[in-house]
Amino acid sequence: MIAFVTGSEAETTPEQRFERLLNLPPSSKLVYRVLEEDAPLTQHQIRTRALLPARTTRDALTKLKDEDIVEERMYVPDARKRLYAARSVAEPDDRDFTA
Repeated sequence: MIAFVTGSEAETTPEQRFERLLNLPPSSKLVYRVLEEDAPLTQHQIRTRALLPARTTRDALTKLKDEDIVEERMYVPDARKRLYAARSVAEPDDRDFTA
């Protein structure tokens, strides 16, 4: 049996993205927070605002993109750069905080 991957995944909900964000390292959460406040930003702008090293910023952005929490777009003034924007996340209403 041969299975083909089409590359088009089902759209994630804000609640699913919230759950994924909770499982990421603190650097990824910080980068998300920076993007949430002021987006879209280039990697250099994120690094400057978050006060993170370049490698940590790249790693955080990669993890956020892999989890579909951040969008990447082309930066028109310089095609070598990319713009990053946070996708919406929402805390699920049915979370049980008593556990």
